Amino acid sequence: MTYTVEKIGGTSMTAFDAVLDNIFLRPKDPYNRVFVVSAYGGITDSLLECKKTSKPGVYQLIAKRDDKWEEALEYVEKRMLLTNEHIFIDPMNRIRADKFICSRIKQAKNCIANILETCQYGQFSLRRYLPQVREFLSSIGEAHSAFNTALKLKTMGINAKFVDLSGWDNQPPRSLDDTIINVFKDIDVTKELPIVTGYAYCQEGLMGTYDRGYSEMTFSRIASLTQADLAIIHKEYHLSSADPRVVGTDKVFPIGRTNYDVADQLANLGMEAIHPNAAAGLRESNIEIQIKNTFEPKHKGTLISSDYQPETDKVEIIAGKEKVFALHLFDQTMVGQVDNVSYELMEIISDAHVNLIGKEMNANSITYYLGGNTESLNKVLYKTEKRYPNASIKGRMVALIAVIGSQIDTNKALAKGVLSLMNSDVTPVALHSSMRNVNVQFVVSDKDYQNAIKALHHEFCEEVPAKQVKTSQVA
Repeated sequence: MTYTVEKIGGTSMTAFDAVLDNIFLRPKDPYNRVFVVSAYGGITDSLLECKKTSKPGVYQLIAKRDDKWEEALEYVEKRMLLTNEHIFIDPMNRIRADKFICSRIKQAKNCIANILETCQYGQFSLRRYLPQVREFLSSIGEAHSAFNTALKLKTMGINAKFVDLSGWDNQPPRSLDDTIINVFKDIDVTKELPIVTGYAYCQEGLMGTYDRGYSEMTFSRIASLTQADLAIIHKEYHLSSADPRVVGTDKVFPIGRTNYDVADQLANLGMEAIHPNAAAGLRESNIEIQIKNTFEPKHKGTLISSDYQPETDKVEIIAGKEKVFALHLFDQTMVGQVDNVSYELMEIISDAHVNLIGKEMNANSITYYLGGNTESLNKVLYKTEKRYPNASIKGRMVALIAVIGSQIDTNKALAKGVLSLMNSDVTPVALHSSMRNVNVQFVVSDKDYQNAIKALHHEFCEEVPAKQVKTSQVA
């Protein structure tokens, strides 16, 4: 019997009927599996901040001392109760589900109110409490979805067990590994189906260390520590040759096989096939990852392994990230001092808590490609201008598009990629390649993001009709 540890993403969890039919109830024997569940789609965005637009959620309002945080928390509670209404037809189970989450919300509200009241006194700083506030707010969404899932499965005759790693029981924190080992020592996966919260309360502080990738870290460590045969991630889409929402579902296709090197490149662009730190643990434990489409349960999806290496050069995926802030610093006095300047800029970037996506440099200039909210990015620009008043400093929004494969000819990929972009009226701002034949990157204006993705996907991943080939050759 194969023992698997499986993670279900937030968008999939929202389509709960499909999750029940296609994942939980699909095998005849529901056991020998562990499930790590994310919060329902949009809930963590409302509790913290929107991942894509940076629209403030409850946490950001608290950080800004905005009194609307209570109203925002009440909105989250209403959304959660509405989800319960859709999942539970039986009134008694509905009452149990509502009571559970309302209790959590009430305790969170009282805790936050007490912290804010305490911080009215000069001896106490709200900044010191914000990391803890962010931690326990993020845990509410996963606790909600995990409790509901276990309760629903129990009503269907499955011996599901709600495994709450959120620390809400006031237990002293342990390391993440010790927390997982302590919980699973009493679980028999042959007779029980553990439904685990994606958030885990631990000494490391998952939010502070991995931010929104915390559920993948929990998933990874459970798989490694319990010695899973296979790790499975269920998502709303296949790990495809490009984003189907940009290119079109009729033009993309599942990758099928790839390696951890490719997964790392995707994670760097924010396409979280899996968080790079989580992938590292699975790779060290020699555990393969299978990325599956929740809505196509018969499809094998894509298998990520350490030893996969294609026999020929092949582009597997076109990935990209829009709304990337390019911070460019030019200073002729920097010649011979680039390392010192780079170190100081990295300190500014680190202090602002923005994501470093890429970097390029020459004798007298450095460009950093950063991701984050507008406020944090403006802070980086302001501090850089203040630190280097005599330098020419510019910031602009760009998009990074990567052509990625387990093994590709980077020289050919660069040449063909530039031609395809130019033929689509997209002029690259910069080009990046490396000695490792895994990816090449094209920097384009942010407004050209979708056109660039489509052009590169057409060039590298779509079959070109014979007539079109002949025409282009003649031209």
